[in-house]
Amino acid sequence: MDLNSRLFDRIRVKSEPKQAARPSQPLCNHPGCRAPGEFRAPMGRLREGQYFSFCLDHVREYNASYNYFNGMTPEAVAVYQRDALVGHRPTWSMGSNRTGKNFREEGDDPSSPGDTLGMFRHPNAGPPSRSPAKPRYGVAALKALDQLGLDDGADPASIKARYKDLVKRLHPDANGGDRSNEDKLREIIRAYNYLRTVKPAG
Repeated sequence: MDLNSRLFDRIRVKSEPKQAARPSQPLCNHPGCRAPGEFRAPMGRLREGQYFSFCLDHVREYNASYNYFNGMTPEAVAVYQRDALVGHRPTWSMGSNRTGKNFREEGDDPSSPGDTLGMFRHPNAGPPSRSPAKPRYGVAALKALDQLGLDDGADPASIKARYKDLVKRLHPDANGGDRSNEDKLREIIRAYNYLRTVKPAG
């Protein structure tokens, strides 16, 4: 097919005249336009869920000049954009609940299966007693400790502190969404979960 043919120059496409709106169809909301309003256009910020009805020509004109942030200060736009990163949902710091307090009390033993989050201890009871002896670990536990960068002298409190520090540094939320450390983070979580089940022999 020859696209440079003179036949293509003779082709004329006849534009359809605007039809009057049917009784069931709304008219175009543009002032003075009597065409059917077949296309919806949002009314704007603070009027979510409400729409104008426009004909094709006027909806194109409206969309070309539409600005959702019209009338907002630069600071308000920045806040909106920051909140949009998390879908405008509330977020909390890692390791804390809505009140901002840590889930575990400072003295809680993470390897203690009978005292999850310290909820079964009496509120006036002190931290659980720990033996001052240096813990001893098996080969699998030593590998898990190595993943966390610790030696066999680490106690449960130092393991927990190191784990929290590594998660804060490697988690994508703390690195602007960078997922390059996800594999390392998985290894650290797996190692920590294993160490929580191991009882060191004093």
